[in-house]
Amino acid sequence: MAMPVGGVDLNLLVTLRALLEEESVTHAGARLGLSQPSMSIALGRLRRHYKDELLTRNGRDYCLTPLARSLLPEVAESLRLMDAAFGGAEAFVPGKSEQVFSITLSDYAVTVLIEPLLRRMREQAPLVGLRLSPIPADMQDSGRRLREHDLLIGPVGFAFPGEHEVAFRDRFVCIVDPANPRLHDGWLSLEDIGALPHAAPSFGHSVLNPAERVLDELGVRRRVQARVTGWLPVPFVVAGTNLVAVIPERLARRVADTAGVVVVEPPFGTIELIEAAWWHPSRSADPALTWLRGVLRDAAAELSPVAPLR
Repeated sequence: MAMPVGGVDLNLLVTLRALLEEESVTHAGARLGLSQPSMSIALGRLRRHYKDELLTRNGRDYCLTPLARSLLPEVAESLRLMDAAFGGAEAFVPGKSEQVFSITLSDYAVTVLIEPLLRRMREQAPLVGLRLSPIPADMQDSGRRLREHDLLIGPVGFAFPGEHEVAFRDRFVCIVDPANPRLHDGWLSLEDIGALPHAAPSFGHSVLNPAERVLDELGVRRRVQARVTGWLPVPFVVAGTNLVAVIPERLARRVADTAGVVVVEPPFGTIELIEAAWWHPSRSADPALTWLRGVLRDAAAELSPVAPLR
């Protein structure tokens, strides 16, 4: 028999967490092994208790109400503390843990962060592992996708769900082949940027990156001749051609010599790219994730500052 706390059966706390994390009655029921009618009854009891719908219809899917979103971290932490009190949760000890963390991120973030991140993890937790995967195109659609990973490392301004903190900042620069006919004394003008064909990355959605937005605002019309998946192939596509590309500076500096391109100070001023670490709200107090976020923070602090090239 379940003990009531605050007039609510404690079993409902487990159900509430599943509903909030899955954002779906059907998925929450499957996770808990409960039938659709049982889940509907439980949701009704929770709605009466909170005097709030908690989940509302959005087409064929559900979405959380503002109250439901605010409840999720508290519910997750309450269950974690209860589990720990009854001996069901093991403490996270970095030096002894063999946990494998899942991080979804761009090839750019891998290129910039992976060396200092792995080095710091090796120093503090030599048995801990990483599973890295590209950011799914539908990551913005629902917090359910975010819950499949421990962290997402991605740019601010793309409507990713969850909680986040800024990891590091970069800026955009231009790259061209050294023999590009529009390159004069190491410089390109806005007119050059508009006249040259472009190589550009694709991420499976139509949202413009900060540099593309600014060029549009400046009235620079870009003709994209080559589009590739992700940031990393872009310099190699530009090499040996008359293409120009606008990419993050840290990536440009890292691969310019290998790809055979030159990095050019942009004629459009400083356009910042802000990369952040995102996580599901239910994981905010998770000791293992808190440790990982701290290691990531320290690794990002090691990155060389970006500065004008000349």
